[in-house]
Amino acid sequence: MPGIRITGLRATPVNIPLEKPMWWTGGHYPGTSKTVIEVETDQGLVGLGEAPSVDVLSTIREMGERLIGEDPLDIAGCENLCVPPWQIVQNTDDSSVVKAFGAIEIALWDLRGKVTGEPLYRLLGGAVRKNIPFTEYFAFREGGEMRPEEIADYCVRMREEHGATMFEGKLILGDPNLEIETVRRLRAALGPQDMIRLDSNMQWSLPSAIRIFREIEPFDIRNYEDPVATFEEMAQLRRHSSIRISTHAPDIRRAVALGVPDYIVTNFAVLGGISRTVRFIGACEAMGVGFWCYSGDAGIATAGYLHMSAAMPWITEPSQSLFRWQVGDVIEGGPFRQTDNVIAVPEGPGLGVTLDRDALAHWHRHLVENGPLDHFRDPALPGRFRRLPLD
Repeated sequence: MPGIRITGLRATPVNIPLEKPMWWTGGHYPGTSKTVIEVETDQGLVGLGEAPSVDVLSTIREMGERLIGEDPLDIAGCENLCVPPWQIVQNTDDSSVVKAFGAIEIALWDLRGKVTGEPLYRLLGGAVRKNIPFTEYFAFREGGEMRPEEIADYCVRMREEHGATMFEGKLILGDPNLEIETVRRLRAALGPQDMIRLDSNMQWSLPSAIRIFREIEPFDIRNYEDPVATFEEMAQLRRHSSIRISTHAPDIRRAVALGVPDYIVTNFAVLGGISRTVRFIGACEAMGVGFWCYSGDAGIATAGYLHMSAAMPWITEPSQSLFRWQVGDVIEGGPFRQTDNVIAVPEGPGLGVTLDRDALAHWHRHLVENGPLDHFRDPALPGRFRRLPLD
């Protein structure tokens, strides 16, 4: 489609609540707030993108004004209009511009697929897999599972109802004994074959993490995410355990230098978009650092994860998911939900998803009326924030 031009950009902040708030290291986690992006063109095509937060809303809108009249297929040219020198903003300036443009860049790739009539995974080189694995999630939840036996029973129910055999979760109440007992009950209930991964969000001190790893290692823990706060502490922890470790901090150089973590788990917009994520995964592969995708996103970003996982041979582990707990989405047919651990990659052009305008309006209104969902409220500490580690 020659001569296609950007005519506008709409950015809509929305809430995506969970059916029950879960506990994480920062306090209550009731859901998440996202920014939905629509890049409009003079050919009537609209590209969809998603930012992982609402704090970059004004930056996204400013970038949208800069991009009016530009060729959306010239992604490098669009980046040059929006993002200062990469090394500077990543290291010495405000890197929120990277996240803001990364969300727009996802929409530009969606447009590229719609222009060519090809799904994103084909633009990335073709599919090495079409059914993309995701873990089911478990956690201590307000009004839900708050005891070890309830966590175990919930996971067994997910296996019976949805064919799940891959599980990941947060056992974050600040009690090492509670975590150890819950893992013991999980393994007993699920048997020796099902996957168990844990995510601590940096809640533990190094001594507590060493103790916990020693106690849970016999239960065949596939991976433990961010058990402690720094890569250096992870390196110390590695001396005491062979359990693999992942992180949300995308620092390949330090991971290689220290030998941990083994995997990086992150959001594409945080990396700067689809193009930079492809290069990031390639660097991970070259250096032997694993990669999988983040959780808690709406359907637009999730579609990006599906296409990337379809096209990248290096993504061999299941990605995270909160799909089962999300009560809404902004795409038609959403949220995605896995059966027998997998979700099929969308086959439509671009991301292969369609915006549900009624749902977009509903969840935008939810944000306007209630404010963005707060991840850091602790009912036990009204007006105060938690400090880490919890133990």
